[in-house]
Amino acid sequence: MKRTNAVLASLACLLFTTRSFADQPQPWQMGMQPSATPIMSQVRWFEQYTLWFIVPITLFVLALLIIVMVKFRASKNPVPSRTSHNTLIEVAWTVGPVLVLLFLAVPSFDLLTAQLTFPKNPDVTVKVTGTQWQWNYEYENSGDTPLAFDSYMLKDPDRAASGKTDKSIYPRLLAVDNELVLPVNKIVRVLVTAAPTDVIHSFSMPSFAIKTDAVPGRLNETWFKAEREGMFYGQCSELCGKDHAFMPIAIRIVSEDRYKQWLTVASTDLSKANKALMAEVDAPSQTVDVAANVAQ
Repeated sequence: MKRTNAVLASLACLLFTTRSFADQPQPWQMGMQPSATPIMSQVRWFEQYTLWFIVPITLFVLALLIIVMVKFRASKNPVPSRTSHNTLIEVAWTVGPVLVLLFLAVPSFDLLTAQLTFPKNPDVTVKVTGTQWQWNYEYENSGDTPLAFDSYMLKDPDRAASGKTDKSIYPRLLAVDNELVLPVNKIVRVLVTAAPTDVIHSFSMPSFAIKTDAVPGRLNETWFKAEREGMFYGQCSELCGKDHAFMPIAIRIVSEDRYKQWLTVASTDLSKANKALMAEVDAPSQTVDVAANVAQ
């Protein structure tokens, strides 16, 4: 009996392992991606909030259209009314939209204020530069020589060499060779620009609710605070040229200790640091090994 329970436990651990899958678009997805920051949680709430206004208004207008088409069609109403004014209706269709806009404006202004209020003393500052067609990341205050590297879309022939064969975590056309690695529960300041001779790009990460244009000769700013670890994917959201669709953004959020270890190694050997981090983060949960040993 104990052996059977151990086998069942090991299978359950395999099915519900703590290995996290990446936040990315899903087939037939209708809603937004799960939130990873407080701002994105507010965005998702506001989207659901607006539906309580949009759906009833849409159904009400549809009902009015049906009533008009049925009740006031030519065969049913050959002599149309010549009424041109109705005070009650005119007051209602003026006051009603004003109230709706008021109920939408207050939470939307709160959301915009939260998005545009930049926290003081960010924990990490990263400069992001968009070029045709890759991203360059530079970690400010990361040493005498700031850590900087390019991030290209991962091509299928390079998957095996980079150890990124699992497409559930490293999806095709979204995975990159070098992810932007950042710590969890830390305020990250992002400075966004484009190469001086390049075009406008857009740094967008749906799960973080950030989307900032990368304009040549201009330094834009945004921020986020990721509340959970994992892999998060975005893309350039500006039509920047023929390879616009092949300019993904990948951010790996890890614990503070892992981030510090990665940053220390990456300053001298980026490839080694990435492989060491992947070996820790992508490894199956230890509970699977324990359950398997018990089953034996």
